[in-house]
Amino acid sequence: MRNKFVETIVKFAETDSNLFLITGDVGFGVLTDFRNQFPDRFINAGISEQNMTSVAAGMAMEGKTVFTYSIANFPTARCFEQIRNDVAYHKANVKIVAVGGGFSYGAQGMSHHATEDMAIMRALPEMTVFAPCDSVETEAVTKYAVGMVGPVYIRLGRGGEKNLHEGGVDVSIDVLKANVLKNGRDTAIFVAGAIANEALDAAVKLELQGVSCAVYSFPSVKPIDSATILEVAAKVDYIFTLEEHNIVGGFGSAVSEMIAESAVKAVVVRMGLNDVYTSAVGSQDYLRAVYGIDANSIFSRVYEKIRN
Repeated sequence: MRNKFVETIVKFAETDSNLFLITGDVGFGVLTDFRNQFPDRFINAGISEQNMTSVAAGMAMEGKTVFTYSIANFPTARCFEQIRNDVAYHKANVKIVAVGGGFSYGAQGMSHHATEDMAIMRALPEMTVFAPCDSVETEAVTKYAVGMVGPVYIRLGRGGEKNLHEGGVDVSIDVLKANVLKNGRDTAIFVAGAIANEALDAAVKLELQGVSCAVYSFPSVKPIDSATILEVAAKVDYIFTLEEHNIVGGFGSAVSEMIAESAVKAVVVRMGLNDVYTSAVGSQDYLRAVYGIDANSIFSRVYEKIRN
């Protein structure tokens, strides 16, 4: 995902001399192409995310399109005040890119686990929030971010994620709409981000037990595709939301808000971190299992609800 992001902005930078990239002292191997081709538009701000964000806001106010890039929660939680006061309040054309959402940097502990970032970003007025599930959606949301004026948050995986869109998706995809990754009749899992592969694996297991489960990827968490949410909610008894994130304030909360304000009667079951800090350390797969958001845990949760 991160490679596709860089590949995409490099293409735009070739024809847009106003496009800049600022890194918080990370991503040297990944960002090499941009740095080599556009050295005058690449800035390493060092381990100084607050300053990086304020510099980006100032450049944006002078007419530049500025991407900031760092690991997980460092370009978000560490510099929330600068994002709020300098970027969002002024509607500055700054695109905040967080690589390694969720447990991507699992072995480095809680400080590197981005599990509150979507809630923080979606609470900010004027902020668009994207959480693509694979490289196809990453390319689409990056293109959208370049083309729109205003603050954007893009939450990426660490890299190496499987392409979940068979045959790819046309580049004209409406990133503000949900994408059907798998059709199903009995229930549906709505998912935001790179954890979508776990939802698909769980859906296959459910099929073997006679439960037809649809899977929808929502690359846009804010604004959210309320039309699809309500359409599906009118057809099923349960909707399950999945995110590699705290269940409080994130993607599941966004879906719940839509349904709570409608006349549909589907019950929302949120799957994610149950309002806890990630005290465990280990690989991403290990932590997903520990906190109950791997394919086996998702299967058990959905099957229990549907069959009871």
